[in-house]
Amino acid sequence: MLAARTARRTHRSLMPKPDQSPAASRCFSARSWLQSDEPSASSVATAFLSRFRSIGPQSRSQVLDANQLQLLSLTLNRPSLFPGSPALSNSPASLAGGTPLPPGYHLVYFTPAFLEDELGPDGTDASYNPRPPFTRRMWAGGEVAWPRKADGQPNPLRVGQQVRETTTVLSAEPKVVRKTGEEMIVVGVEKEFSNEQGVALLDRRNWVFRKALTMPAPPATPSSNAIPVASTPASSTTTTAGTTHTRTLRQTAVTLFRFSALTFNPHKIHYSTPWARDVEGHRDIVVHGPLNLISILDLWRDTRPSVGGDPAQMLPASISYRATSPLYAEEEYRIVMDETAGDGVANVQIIAPGDQVAMKAEIRS
Repeated sequence: MLAARTARRTHRSLMPKPDQSPAASRCFSARSWLQSDEPSASSVATAFLSRFRSIGPQSRSQVLDANQLQLLSLTLNRPSLFPGSPALSNSPASLAGGTPLPPGYHLVYFTPAFLEDELGPDGTDASYNPRPPFTRRMWAGGEVAWPRKADGQPNPLRVGQQVRETTTVLSAEPKVVRKTGEEMIVVGVEKEFSNEQGVALLDRRNWVFRKALTMPAPPATPSSNAIPVASTPASSTTTTAGTTHTRTLRQTAVTLFRFSALTFNPHKIHYSTPWARDVEGHRDIVVHGPLNLISILDLWRDTRPSVGGDPAQMLPASISYRATSPLYAEEEYRIVMDETAGDGVANVQIIAPGDQVAMKAEIRS
């Protein structure tokens, strides 16, 4: 079984590794970033880590309800939770107590709970933010593991269970972006989920905190290139050639709005076109990193052979992943999972339009 100590050793291997040369650190963009007389990333990171080490791990408990699970499955445009299980459109009643959560679906539980005036300017909760100016948060990657019990079987989270989430700050490290010289802080957080049988899941996340953007003046005229209204709902098709599985997806603005609501994520880049485009500089609203993680895991479980007809067994040992570029609503992209290597290892890439890699992942069965 993985433990927090192991997480601390492996965490660094998951982090982005931008160039840290002294020359690069002097090349700030005057247009977007605050002035260099503010605290350095190194001093802010040190103070942040010291604060959370003094606080220690934070815990909270929650009963996993069927309603969240039903709504997530429908948001993902999956009419049933598992192949052959009852349709979910009308009621979550088919998700009886004991129904196992598919891998990644824990992300719609233990959501942040803050009043609006406690949120940052970009809508994100500030509970694990370093102090200003490093308050612009992005989900960079991480690793999720499903430990096995003594009998070698997984310990799935299930509907109706009382689950305890324990959050520990593992690290806070200053980094410098090679191309721009921009300072940032990479924070490593571990969330341990336990039920009556012990640890069921370990979720380690890397958050990148960049300097807050200076707010631009409102444009004289609204953005003219509005997101086109999709003529059809979000789409998904899957093909298999040998040991390679490819799923082509298109997420709509509706899907992103519903996922934001389910995860209680008010980050404006996922639903506010003016903010995403005029403030953050994106083409359109951005597909959530956690949604991409779930989409990868859904492809994995959809292409597994049935294990005795028991969906509780459809949990990998682990997945490690790293986001490399954004994906946008209404654009078609591909998840390509290659199992050529064998030994229960699947290498995954999410390919954005123009063949740009948006996310990389490795799944171990």
